[in-house]
Amino acid sequence: MSGIETALVIGGGIAGPVAALALRKAGITATVYEAYDSAATEAGAMLTVAPNGLAALEIIGADKLVQAAGHPLHSMVMETGTGRTLMRVDTLPGLPPSCTMLRADLFRVLHDHVVANGITIEHGKRLVGIEQSDTGVTARFADGTTATGDILIGADGIHSTVRTLIDSDAPGPEYTGLMSFGFGEFTPDGRLSDGGDGAIDAMHFAFGKRAFYGYWRQPDGKHVFFSNYPQAEPMTLAEAKAVPAEDWLAKLRAAHVGDSPGEKLFAETSSADMLVTGPMERMPHVPTWHRGRVVLVGDAVHAPSSSSGQGASLAIESAVELARCLRDLPTPADAFVAYEALRRPRVESISDNAAKTNNGKTSGPVAKALFALMMPIATRTFLQPEKMFGPVHRHVIDWDACAA
Repeated sequence: MSGIETALVIGGGIAGPVAALALRKAGITATVYEAYDSAATEAGAMLTVAPNGLAALEIIGADKLVQAAGHPLHSMVMETGTGRTLMRVDTLPGLPPSCTMLRADLFRVLHDHVVANGITIEHGKRLVGIEQSDTGVTARFADGTTATGDILIGADGIHSTVRTLIDSDAPGPEYTGLMSFGFGEFTPDGRLSDGGDGAIDAMHFAFGKRAFYGYWRQPDGKHVFFSNYPQAEPMTLAEAKAVPAEDWLAKLRAAHVGDSPGEKLFAETSSADMLVTGPMERMPHVPTWHRGRVVLVGDAVHAPSSSSGQGASLAIESAVELARCLRDLPTPADAFVAYEALRRPRVESISDNAAKTNNGKTSGPVAKALFALMMPIATRTFLQPEKMFGPVHRHVIDWDACAA
């Protein structure tokens, strides 16, 4: 044991609550400090918790809760903009299906699980400074209050304050050249209407003529869909939301002319059904993961683009692995080094592969045509589902094994 008894966890999204729960399991008392005044309740973008993420959630007793709040995803279909199937990937044998859900629903489930386990979450605590000593670390918040613990964990997302406090020269998120928009039936409480049993058979991903898009049919027959719209100039989420929704919808309709069923989906929807999720971003490789008694976890240090389908799952994995290292290593420094060694190769490999996918989404019509020609050959050779997804989806953390 590293001698750690208390931890300050900055960020109440995904990695923060999971870290607090895993630390509790490791015998360490954690308090979560969230910048917003209340738990996230607004409907956000859809995300996927893959089998590896569910396996990590099982360690903290949250896998069944997350599955109950989402929808099982049994298959992914890659296709051309005209609807011709390029590849179908079913859930790998022996694994549970991935779970799709609104980000806000995952926040809510984890928040409730943290509270049910007696862990304190303090809201309205925006971090502005950190002071370290040989024996502890103190966090200073914008409201004038402070908190002290043995270590501090930065789980404050892709625009992390903790990352810049660890290293003022740390890189920020990179814009991928894509703006993201979602469409669907969102009920007032942020849940996606499931129309019955909540099952989703397949999610379709299509390389449209001008923009990549995805869609899936719900049991009630209604579609949920999204578009990754290529745009060279980056915009913040606030700037994107300031653009009239009808203007964005007009651009998306023009981008999907000639796509099937994309053209029909975008033509028949309305701006009232549109969710502006903003720029698609990823974290480049971060040189410094920890300094002294402060360490980064989740999107704060290794956010892949959403093309990976692994952002939430990797954040969950890292939070659990960090707690295991703190449980087993003799000092915080030893624990942080072991944690980085365990996680850096895996998360950077997945993030780099997703970046290549983004390049395909922004490629021109000639490149997309060549891609469509080569894909059937590739899926019979090196792009077989087990080879593509096995190393990622079959990853399991052995909580009972010593991390030393």
